[in-house]
Amino acid sequence: MTLTEEHIDYIIKDVRYRGIVYNELDDELIDHICSLVETKMSKGVRFINAYDQVIMSFGATKGIQKIQTQTISINNNNPRLMIKNYLKMAVRNLQKHKFYSFINIIGLSIGITCCMLITLFIIDELNYDQHHEKADRIHRVTMESVYGGNHFNMAVTPAPMASALISDYPEVEMATRFRSSGTWLIKKADGDQNIIEQLVVFADSTLFDVFTIPFIEGNPTTALTKKNSLVVSQSAAAKYFGDESALNKTLILDNEQTYTITGVYKDMPQNGHFNYDVIITMLNRESSNDVQWTSNNFHTYVLLHPGSDPEAFKAKLPEMIDKYVGPQVMQFLGKTLDELINSGTWIKYHLQSLTDIHLYSQLDVELSPNGDIKYIYIFSIIALFLLVIACINFMNLSTARSANRAKEVGVRKVLGSFRSHLIKQFLTESILLTIFSFIIAFVLAYLAMPLFNNLSGKALMIPFDSLYFWIICLSATIIIGLLSGTYPAFFLSSFKPVSVLKGKIAVGTKSGIIRSLLVVFQFSISIILVVGTFTIFKQLNYIQSKKLGFDKEQILLIENFWALGDQVDAFKNQVSSLASISSVSASGYLPITSSWRSDNGFWIEGESRNETSVSMQYWRVDHDYISTLGMEVINGRDFSRDFPSDSSGVIINKRAAKLFGFENPLGERIVTGNRDGEDIVHTIIGVVDNFHFQSMKENIDALCMILGDSRGFAMLKTNSNDIGNTVSQIEQQWKSMAPGQPFVYSFLDEEFNDMYQSEQQVSIIFTTFAMLAVFIACMGLFALAAFTAEQRTKEIGVRKVLGASVKSIVYLLSKEFIKLISISFVIAAPLAWWGISTWLESYTYKTTIGIEIYLIAGLLAFLVAWLTMSYQSIKAALSNPVESLRSE
Repeated sequence: MTLTEEHIDYIIKDVRYRGIVYNELDDELIDHICSLVETKMSKGVRFINAYDQVIMSFGATKGIQKIQTQTISINNNNPRLMIKNYLKMAVRNLQKHKFYSFINIIGLSIGITCCMLITLFIIDELNYDQHHEKADRIHRVTMESVYGGNHFNMAVTPAPMASALISDYPEVEMATRFRSSGTWLIKKADGDQNIIEQLVVFADSTLFDVFTIPFIEGNPTTALTKKNSLVVSQSAAAKYFGDESALNKTLILDNEQTYTITGVYKDMPQNGHFNYDVIITMLNRESSNDVQWTSNNFHTYVLLHPGSDPEAFKAKLPEMIDKYVGPQVMQFLGKTLDELINSGTWIKYHLQSLTDIHLYSQLDVELSPNGDIKYIYIFSIIALFLLVIACINFMNLSTARSANRAKEVGVRKVLGSFRSHLIKQFLTESILLTIFSFIIAFVLAYLAMPLFNNLSGKALMIPFDSLYFWIICLSATIIIGLLSGTYPAFFLSSFKPVSVLKGKIAVGTKSGIIRSLLVVFQFSISIILVVGTFTIFKQLNYIQSKKLGFDKEQILLIENFWALGDQVDAFKNQVSSLASISSVSASGYLPITSSWRSDNGFWIEGESRNETSVSMQYWRVDHDYISTLGMEVINGRDFSRDFPSDSSGVIINKRAAKLFGFENPLGERIVTGNRDGEDIVHTIIGVVDNFHFQSMKENIDALCMILGDSRGFAMLKTNSNDIGNTVSQIEQQWKSMAPGQPFVYSFLDEEFNDMYQSEQQVSIIFTTFAMLAVFIACMGLFALAAFTAEQRTKEIGVRKVLGASVKSIVYLLSKEFIKLISISFVIAAPLAWWGISTWLESYTYKTTIGIEIYLIAGLLAFLVAWLTMSYQSIKAALSNPVESLRSE
């Protein structure tokens, strides 16, 4: 006979009335009493009599209270024995279920490994520039303006900015400047072989008062206070002088300038937004004394006094515009600042915290490519998702195996185990499994670190020697163990002995609502990551295949072309005669962001400078530049040696013609000024179609080209498939004309792709982790499918005996999971759409993402999931029914 709800309520109230207040005993004792009462009632005893007999068997009220006292004593006095028992039982259970333990440990290990690598990456990114002792007081001044139809947001400011900040604002303790100068050829004074140095910069002597750059040799206070002085990094000193002291040694720059080394500093950390090997005194840069406030070429940093409010200081910066910029604007343009603002032209100065530059600054003319806080958020979410997906596997498998462990729980409760004991037991299993996973994760992370560094462009290391690292790992082990084991522990320990031992616990996926939700969550995340991967690849393919307005294929670039000196023309003639070379051009200005840039204001001759000003890129090129790069002249003509007057001619792009408002630009004369304040007049002889000369995140701005001597690069248009032989011939010619000068070459398409290096790195990392997420989810699905097939073995046997086909059985076992994957797709699609739309907003020129991307991602997830499940389903469907029904 079964107890009614009224009977059970009576028992609960009476037991508690007798003084049972210890929660660990309450449920267990009531379950036990109910079971005994049911047994007596099944023999015909009335409920109240059965209950009295059971209570008396416990020793009435005093006996029950004695049990409570003994229980509390046992729980308080034997923790060590209990922990030992928990560990022993946990190890036995993991060994007993090797397959499921393996799935959990491997899945969790991969999740922890990915999380560890991503966390190290994120920490490195967040710690940029933190090595400077005064980082919290260092700020960079930047400039934003609208002029000539263009919007400028630059990391550079005028030359006199630093001195004005020191003299005008008491908050400023010190200011310093950088002036980037491209690559240099450097050799020892007694050497004959140059070395190309790319990490070279001009800087003020106050640099070392602002930034923390420890010296090995020399005095930082006086190191850059004299002309023709420079300081070098420890690595650069070793490169030129080996183990000898570099102090007071001399180096020759660009074959003609002799500098004395006045200091050697420790190599700068990689996680800084600038990292230079050679720093030259600013005294050798004539433009550093410029008084023009309308020319922006210097990176300016200020060190604020302790206690100064950066926001209050920032609010004062507009005063500089009124005091310094306004008078010069009036002098050159004949207009006040207010009049300019009313006409749509304005300028602003901003203040950036040093530690914000790397992740929050995407300005023009940065000292080096920066990161992006968006990718930190993306990678953080990916790391969390991977870990959660791995934890979900543990929770799913633990709850799915509930039927197998239900009787264990019931028997242990009947024998006196409390729910708290069972919870601790299951949590111990979870934490022990997490410990095994962490051990494997350490090995995987160590092995994967070189590959991850190669993908991310970093030099990360696992800090095994850091106490904080081990504290974090230990804490993470406990937290992950608790997170992944808490739900199964409370779920399994909640089984009632009476129900369990009567076989009333439901099994399989039909009763696992929570388990189904977790599978949906896993595959929703997996589908989102797959859609993100496809989107990134499609955008990169769009960038690489889009019509750029110039030909980037088969263009060989030779760097530092000026190193040939007066042999430039002879070299061009020699290589032009090669059958594999169709044209040769020389210019420092290329349609890639790493080349030279120069911006000038132009206006129409004879008209108001204020009304017709257009800000344009001002490139010096030679006669063969446009033809070599395959640009299209859509109006007028290219430069020609047959027209001497082309020395004052100019070719503009379509965007510039539009900004000037020319219906037919040919023959129009435009004016610009030089550094001496003189007007230079150019006649427009041609218009080229717009071409991308900066990232596709930017609009195509106005640009003009004039004939001029610019020898940064030589561009050679090749027409041969034997590139190796062509390069070899050119290198021989170079060495014969420029002995001792390094021959460095690349290809324009490679340099163009390097503009999107961060996107390429992100795509590879994103793809890798997306695949791992799908793999981990499928491991869990594989184990769940195996368990479901195992639980329904006898059902499958009966169906086969009754004539069911293999196909119908496979469908029977797979349909529940197929439904869950379909739900996952419905949830993931809109979330993925929102995510990729947000990411693509940073591109002015971007691909279109159609529904096919989502369908492919959904079908891929469905296919992988089905293949994962079908193995177990087919295996179960093909099994011999005699084996499964033998015990029947």
